[in-house]
Amino acid sequence: MQISTAILANFRILFGLMMALSVVRFWAYGWIETQYIDPVYYFSYFDWIVHPGAVGIYALFGTVFLAALGIMLGWYYRISATLFFLSFTYIELLDKTNYLNHYYFVSLVGFLLIFLPAHRDFSLDVLRKPALYLRKIPAWTVNLVKFQLALVYIFAGLAKLNPDWLFRAMPLKFWLPAQSHVPVIGGLLNYEVTAYIFSWCGAFYDLFIVFFLLYRPTRFLAYIAVVVFHFATALLFQIGMFPYIMMVSTLIFFSAEAHDQVQLWIKKRINFSLPADTNFVNHQTTTLPLLFSWSAIRPAVLFFIIIQLLIPLRFMAYPGHLFWTEQGYRFSWRVMLMEKAGYATFTISDQNDQRREWINNTDYLTPQQEKMMSTQPDMILQFAHHLADVYRQRGYPHPIINCQSRVTLNGVSSQPLVNPSVNLAAESVSWKNKTWILPFNPQFDQDLLDAKKVTK
Repeated sequence: MQISTAILANFRILFGLMMALSVVRFWAYGWIETQYIDPVYYFSYFDWIVHPGAVGIYALFGTVFLAALGIMLGWYYRISATLFFLSFTYIELLDKTNYLNHYYFVSLVGFLLIFLPAHRDFSLDVLRKPALYLRKIPAWTVNLVKFQLALVYIFAGLAKLNPDWLFRAMPLKFWLPAQSHVPVIGGLLNYEVTAYIFSWCGAFYDLFIVFFLLYRPTRFLAYIAVVVFHFATALLFQIGMFPYIMMVSTLIFFSAEAHDQVQLWIKKRINFSLPADTNFVNHQTTTLPLLFSWSAIRPAVLFFIIIQLLIPLRFMAYPGHLFWTEQGYRFSWRVMLMEKAGYATFTISDQNDQRREWINNTDYLTPQQEKMMSTQPDMILQFAHHLADVYRQRGYPHPIINCQSRVTLNGVSSQPLVNPSVNLAAESVSWKNKTWILPFNPQFDQDLLDAKKVTK
């Protein structure tokens, strides 16, 4: 099945534009310095991800910006898409502190664009080399992007089908009253019932919006819902560019006719046309390399789909409360589902003598890093290993790192997160279950009340 190239070309233009604006915004707010230059330690995802220094960081962000413009304009598109994916993903992997779902989404889309023929229409590459132009491309090239968008929404909806979200309206019950200053609707945000309405409507929206976008009779109203929903989240919560990225990305669900008309209108306004001596290209439909035939690409596409389905479900391999242990939490499209806060303090000692020191976290971490580390067990372990390395150089040949921590989750009073008697320096950093994470007790508050009644 063939489909208009305009759909993928328009998506490419909007995606590249949003990414270029995102870099400008990141720089304007000073986040390049505060998040990627000022810290003295980084919670990288892999040991081979090393910090390139201040100059290297600026070079990476500069590459992302120029590559995003290359994607938008379709200028040496394959090179631009490859550079964008590599540079953006490298920045993303530098520090878990800065993890956001939409960064992961951007990396995935950047990866897909490397292989998709999004430059075969309305691009500088076509002007440079008219033989690249194609009126139609295989439908799977567009459907794969739709699939990725559908995963974001549907998994986000499934994640909301939990007791805290549905029956306690948490964490919206905490967050919405803090936005009561918002014009017009601010007063309504103080009511508890508003949090329940937002929670249930949010779950319904995420679970079903893709199906309404796919169904032509409901598509226009569904897109209005997309704009209203994401504009509301942008207004109420500080979640960066994600709402705007989703607003422009979901335009891909509109019909080929709509994309053709919009593109034709723009082309006329900017006088975009192919050279007169290349009329042959107007008759081209699908002359893509054999690589793009469904029979050839099917194994790779199916493998990508299976991986994208399995990654969000990997939490099922771990015991315990997911929001508490966060084992399998990242890269699973769980968006704004928990209010989690706490502290983690560390002591260093040596098994060969009686020396013992309390660690000042601020000597190694920024306030944001400490905040995120204190509630995420894998970051606690990573920081403990870093402390062990530091103190080996300071004369502790056999360091013992213990952690005292307390964390509150979705309104439940704080309780210990990490077993304080465990030497974290001796625990391996791996994907295995972390047995030193203490179990979460959702009835902790009630148990405290019962205990007080007994002692009276």
